[in-house]
Amino acid sequence: MTTNTINNVDMGANRVQSSFYAVQECLRSALASIRAHGLRSFLTMLGIIIGVASVICVIALVQGLSQSISQQFQGLGSNTLTLRADTPLEDALRGKRNRLKVSDLDQLKFRIEGIRNVTPVVFASGRGGADVRNGSNIAAGQMFGTTESYQEVQQTFPKYGRFLTDSDDVTRRRVVVIGEQMRRDLKLPENPVGRFIQIGSEWFKVVGSMEPRGEMFGLSQDNYLLMPYQTALAVTGVIIQPDLWVIFSVADLNAMENIKDRVTSLIRQLHQIKPGQPDDFKIEASDTLAKSFKEISTTITLVVAGIVGISLLVGGVGIMNIMLVSVTERTREIGIAKALGAPRQFILMQFLIEAMVLAVIGGLIGIALGYALGFGIAKMIPNFPDPAVPWWAVVGACTFSGLIGIIFGILPASKAANLAPIDALRYE
Repeated sequence: MTTNTINNVDMGANRVQSSFYAVQECLRSALASIRAHGLRSFLTMLGIIIGVASVICVIALVQGLSQSISQQFQGLGSNTLTLRADTPLEDALRGKRNRLKVSDLDQLKFRIEGIRNVTPVVFASGRGGADVRNGSNIAAGQMFGTTESYQEVQQTFPKYGRFLTDSDDVTRRRVVVIGEQMRRDLKLPENPVGRFIQIGSEWFKVVGSMEPRGEMFGLSQDNYLLMPYQTALAVTGVIIQPDLWVIFSVADLNAMENIKDRVTSLIRQLHQIKPGQPDDFKIEASDTLAKSFKEISTTITLVVAGIVGISLLVGGVGIMNIMLVSVTERTREIGIAKALGAPRQFILMQFLIEAMVLAVIGGLIGIALGYALGFGIAKMIPNFPDPAVPWWAVVGACTFSGLIGIIFGILPASKAANLAPIDALRYE
């Protein structure tokens, strides 16, 4: 290696070391200036603190709710599809109502390959349910008629007793399994198996009590009663055209879209729907609601965070104003530094780092305050899930705060760096 090469390497290393010391000194000077004017520095950061705290609070609440809903839908499985009738609003207002047919269920079972656990769900005594009695105790929950496959499709199982069986359905037994909320409303014991309850004028034996699923959007998911499918048809007296849904699972998750297309084509053919006419049914995945809510929550988060983020610009203007005042106050100091040989880049870096440090500290305080606000608000709302602050929100808030400091610190820093040494020293 030649002497010139060694000298060039040494000079490069010295420049890197000098730059490191310069940044270190600028950072030390910025922190010293912030400490020396504590109240003014806090008031300067206040706009950033409020802006970041507001954004983090909104994100924490929405993300917490979104995660809670996603967890509740995880147990349903992503391979479950629901086929149900769909009636346009105009037809519903005219009293017309589309329904699936029992023949649709039979055709679906035998003509579509790749599906399993096909189970009908019929709403007994209307969608709103009927009064269920246990002595003087009354519960008004939803009543469904279904088959043995329901528990496999919905991934919900009895806590006590057993589920409905094929023999219950074939013989139209008067047996039911009930949800936890209905059990409590009826004042039944923890294990209600073997007890008899009354639905209208009919008596039913409780053969199972389902595992609790909790609440969603403040509504109980356990206020229901299940009876055999054929029993529900017999009790309601609607045999020809019941209010029917069909739930089934897909054997191969990769074939989900293909099976949806095949089911759509089959039902359109059975319902004699002509090309160009809208479907009178819908096919929905089990996690459709979760995905829809996730999309909505993401949109709400971005819109609200964007609106609230405007306050960060206000905080940036505050930083710029205070930094301009600081430049004016330290004009003679700048003049002395320049007279002693401080380069323009050093003066520029000093004020720019000070503005950025103010913004980043304000952002960190805002993150902590925002999470605390979100947690407090969540606790004030009954049954609201705990807030969740994703890592990208923290990184984004810190990065954006730093950018605000740089953007609004450039003007004051440039003004300080461009001062002539003589003029700065004569400034009073």
